[in-house]
Amino acid sequence: MGAAVEFSTLTEMFSRLCKKYSGTGREVYRYKLEGKYVGITYDELYTKVELFAHGLSSLGVKEGEKIAILSENRPEWVIADLASLAIGAVDVPIFPTLTAKQIEYILINGDVSVVVISNSYQYSKIKKIRGDLSGISHVISMNPKEGSRDKSLHDFSDVYESGKKERDRHRDRFEKWLLSRRPGDTATIIYTSGTTGEPKGVVLTHGNFVANMKGALAHIQISQEDSLLSFLPISHSFERMAGYYTALCTGATVSYAESIETVAQNLMEVRPTIVTTVPRLFERIHSTILKNVESGSTAKKRIFYWALEVGRKYHAAKKRGIVGPILRSEYVLADRLVFAKLKERTGGNIKFFVSGGAALARELGEFFESVGIFVLEGYGMTECSPVISANRVDDYKFGTVGKPLANVQVKIADDGEILTRGPHVMVGYYKDKSSTAEAIDKEGWLHTGDIGHFDTDGFIVITDRKKHLFVNSGGKNIAPQPIENMLQQSKYVDQVVLIGDKKRYNTALIVPDFDYLKEFAREQNISFASDEDLITREEVIAAVEKDINNLQKDLAKYEQVRRFRLLPSAFTIESGDLTPTLKVKRKVVEQKYADLIESMYK
Repeated sequence: MGAAVEFSTLTEMFSRLCKKYSGTGREVYRYKLEGKYVGITYDELYTKVELFAHGLSSLGVKEGEKIAILSENRPEWVIADLASLAIGAVDVPIFPTLTAKQIEYILINGDVSVVVISNSYQYSKIKKIRGDLSGISHVISMNPKEGSRDKSLHDFSDVYESGKKERDRHRDRFEKWLLSRRPGDTATIIYTSGTTGEPKGVVLTHGNFVANMKGALAHIQISQEDSLLSFLPISHSFERMAGYYTALCTGATVSYAESIETVAQNLMEVRPTIVTTVPRLFERIHSTILKNVESGSTAKKRIFYWALEVGRKYHAAKKRGIVGPILRSEYVLADRLVFAKLKERTGGNIKFFVSGGAALARELGEFFESVGIFVLEGYGMTECSPVISANRVDDYKFGTVGKPLANVQVKIADDGEILTRGPHVMVGYYKDKSSTAEAIDKEGWLHTGDIGHFDTDGFIVITDRKKHLFVNSGGKNIAPQPIENMLQQSKYVDQVVLIGDKKRYNTALIVPDFDYLKEFAREQNISFASDEDLITREEVIAAVEKDINNLQKDLAKYEQVRRFRLLPSAFTIESGDLTPTLKVKRKVVEQKYADLIESMYK
């Protein structure tokens, strides 16, 4: 298991993999075409990347130039990336959910000269800002141009065609390109989405990614027998390293989900063995499971909760290495009656999920382990390529982010901040020496901005983001994330943001689980005209209050939420409340609901 070939750069990895699997017909990627999944072999991928690299060269793209990729997950994203790396260009991935103004900042700050887009929707954003983008020489569309008269707009077929002519004249050039890259060469500039301020461009090299891939593979076993479903944006460092580069280097097959909305259906179609994801997916699955159980008969509820308790006892005993025959037979029955049906909804072949991007509540990890769905939580940041630590199949603890990778150093500063050093740490922030010096000290330690500690078994426990910690007016230090995670266990709560910095007491903005809330209203004969109307009903507010008070009863008085407001709509990427990796932009939310927040302190 592990990497299928030896390599020191991303392009050398690609070259050796294609040689290893050439002529085998082995599929490296699968995607949906006319309602069915179809595959791309290594030979086909090699040819497409070769033609696209030659095509970029024919357009005048030189080594060191910046090429932006503005697209959803699809094979062309990989082709554009590998072709850019081959000719020595630097790619700048951009989240497809960003607005034209946000894209403009990245294109200008990143000195981008070529933009690769997925479709006409993304092109419409580029057209809005094109007048301010004097440095852009070419725009390349993955989809046909659809009749555009813009002479600087090309589609993939145009680039392939010009690339074919170049290749025919220079047959050996592409392989020389692939093998001429060096570990210290810049591979990408990834702009952090950030919850505050303008994004910064994180400069990562081939060597950064390779070191992180090899460190991760010593921690988490992936092989050519594995199948992955990819739906997190490749433009984010987590999916790019884990779901793209690391999967590729092992010879595993990656299938692309059609969209975030079709993940449930695509899981059934692809039947993957490994999925990289974020905690939000587990929160939604958990909520759906409990809704279905609670809406069922008394017998159904009794069987489910009996099975859940059996699962909990079974896995606890398994960790101790002692599973008695009675418990084993009970678990077999629980699996047949309950767990097998739940696992089938994930395709039935899952070995484990890898969760990153945000904290996974300990209770969620334990719940899914009990039903036989294993979640490995990891920790990292874009500046670290991105993985710093992760749990292992044979060495894990929920509520922690595992132990550091073998080639990663971690220490805790005097103020509790997590510091890391090693070959995974970025070169720096693009054109921002002051921010780089602030992030990486003279001894090479990267200051992560996260507060945490090592537990007695060497697992890293993260408390919160350093900048998210706040002090109430009584001088008490409060970490909001653990409290928010606790409140999200309520069946009534979908999303929550804790408020309390410089305040007398804590309050919360809560997006309720409207499906559950409506079911409650029907059971209690509470009439309502809309979601906005529903959250004003006294019975509803009282029910939510009772549930969250029960959850927070063991918190210190100064940590408890004394007042809250229910919101009529969810925090979303589109509304600007969430980053592309589904983290809440606290300052944005606090400004947006300033009047509502103020009303809780009157």
